[in-house]
Amino acid sequence: MITVPKNVLYYGQEEALPEVIPLRAGPLSLAYENGDLRYIRLGTREVLRRVYAAVRDRNWGTVQPRLSNVKLNIQPDSFHITYDVECRQGDIDFFWQGAITGEADGAITFKMEGEARSTFLRNRLGFCILHPMECAGAAARIEHVDGSEEESRFPVHIAPQYVRDGRIHPVYPFAEMRALAHQVTPDVWAEVRFEGDIFEMEDQRNWIDASYKTYCTPLRLPFPVQVERGTKIAQSVTLRLIGAVPPVEDDSTAALSFTVMDTIAGRLPRLGLGVASHGGRLTDQEINRLKALRLSHLRVDVHLGKGDVEAVLRRATDEARALDVALEVALHLTNDAENELQAFRRILEAVKPPVCTWLIFHEKEKSTRERWIKMAREYLADYSPEAKLGSGTNVFFTELNCEPPPAQLLDLVVYSINPTVHAIDNASVVETLQAHAPTVESARQFSGRAHIAVSPVTFRMRFNPNATGPEPETPPGELPPQVDPRQMSLFGAGWTMGSIKYLAESRVYSATYYETTGWRGVMETEAGSPAPHRFRSIPGGVFPLYHVLADVGEFADALVSRSSQPLTIDGLALRKDGRLRVLLANFTGRVQRVTLHGLRGMLEIRSLDERSVETAMRAPECFRQQAGQTVDATGDLTLEILPFGVVRIDGKG
Repeated sequence: MITVPKNVLYYGQEEALPEVIPLRAGPLSLAYENGDLRYIRLGTREVLRRVYAAVRDRNWGTVQPRLSNVKLNIQPDSFHITYDVECRQGDIDFFWQGAITGEADGAITFKMEGEARSTFLRNRLGFCILHPMECAGAAARIEHVDGSEEESRFPVHIAPQYVRDGRIHPVYPFAEMRALAHQVTPDVWAEVRFEGDIFEMEDQRNWIDASYKTYCTPLRLPFPVQVERGTKIAQSVTLRLIGAVPPVEDDSTAALSFTVMDTIAGRLPRLGLGVASHGGRLTDQEINRLKALRLSHLRVDVHLGKGDVEAVLRRATDEARALDVALEVALHLTNDAENELQAFRRILEAVKPPVCTWLIFHEKEKSTRERWIKMAREYLADYSPEAKLGSGTNVFFTELNCEPPPAQLLDLVVYSINPTVHAIDNASVVETLQAHAPTVESARQFSGRAHIAVSPVTFRMRFNPNATGPEPETPPGELPPQVDPRQMSLFGAGWTMGSIKYLAESRVYSATYYETTGWRGVMETEAGSPAPHRFRSIPGGVFPLYHVLADVGEFADALVSRSSQPLTIDGLALRKDGRLRVLLANFTGRVQRVTLHGLRGMLEIRSLDERSVETAMRAPECFRQQAGQTVDATGDLTLEILPFGVVRIDGKG
């Protein structure tokens, strides 16, 4: 019997997801969701991924909008939508009205008119337009605000942005824009025209968003900006198609399929976890459960400028030895690095930790400079000669892209990822999965012979490297910004599976996920959640993503696999010693029917979904010993996957 609310099992909170309403504007299909337009398509070709208005505070946090007075007039090939929006957070109070119109000829206009009801600081206020990352290499035409025109292409490899004189500057010509058009098909272009501000574009793949984002107010201008009470802001965005638009068939009922190929995509990354940030030690039960994951390593962050270096290292060493794994030691240096490394070397000789990887960072540098890497190598090379030396950035891939590391000195080039830098809704988080691969491909452009390591992978940012002011205190009983309730949900399990898939297919050397225990880990502590009404985990239980890691840990290679609709269902195919395993995840709140191609013979199917997930969390050992349903796949196999469910299919490869 379910004792945890179903939505909490699905995605970590009781609130229902916003309704997604399908729309048409003549030949274009799209969806309306909570004030935004999403997935604007011409047939099967995605034209725009999303159009929305955002208020971002002085630390780049997005103020969540509250809609009211929503009025929908929806026709078979057109629509008109109006609504009111309040954006209130801290000292920010901004009210605006939205109006969206779609015409039968394919034109779509989105207007906002608002007024500041308080005086506040903001980094951005207005429209954002996302082009899908499938636009990579597409021809583009830019109309600049001075009336000049320019032809270009969307960047293939991820385009960096450089900081000069304290300002951020794009390195491609998608700036100072009045309009932007791109080629959708050989005969059709899509033009987006902007009014009310100056717009420019950044390559959001730098932060694993699967899009190029056009936004208002150029980053060359100072920020944050003070918005005075009473300030009125009005903007509009208009999309129109140019050219001979062909008849478009409705593909909304296209069948879902997932295909497994008999081709190895790559070895699975060496998978590890971070030492728990809550500071508690592992219990015997937690150690036994973590051993079942067959981990490669534990990551421990050691800040050499602090006084707890030996205690931190001893705790991590004890846990690594208990789990029979090595340590990935992230050393954070200060400008007193010479003395710090001398002292650390003495601690190493006393503690004798098993080390497989050194990651070298500097507390004040987003991308670590050559000086610190050479110094660290001098002090560490002979302690554990087989250990790999890595460096790069402790934050986003964009920092490496702006300032590549001295790869010739490194065994590993490292960066971290999380899917909630710019948006936190489920759909946007799922989109980030396919954007894992471009970061790896782009990193290889400047990494030479060094391997790529991703460390760590988390749902939320561990800290804000771009804040322009102090972070607000977390109210009592609320979740700190580093914690996401989806960590303990079925959605978290599906996202973790997808993340491993795209990193494995990109052939990364290693990946460090989450932490061992606690609300940023793979299982809850025996004491339970510090905020049980906001993070409704089961004390002493594991999270659903634990089972994904356990399922993956039994295999060695990832096979090539493809989903026909990866934002709806995606999967990971694994092989080892003649055994085959496929993991499939439903990312939606609806039952999905999917046909699998490439599987034959006797198969065993086990589901992790609303019917089984509580048992899987409370008694993981029992769940993992349960036999699944046996089927004989003489042809293509069709399955129904419950909302946010994860299905495991075992057979012979």
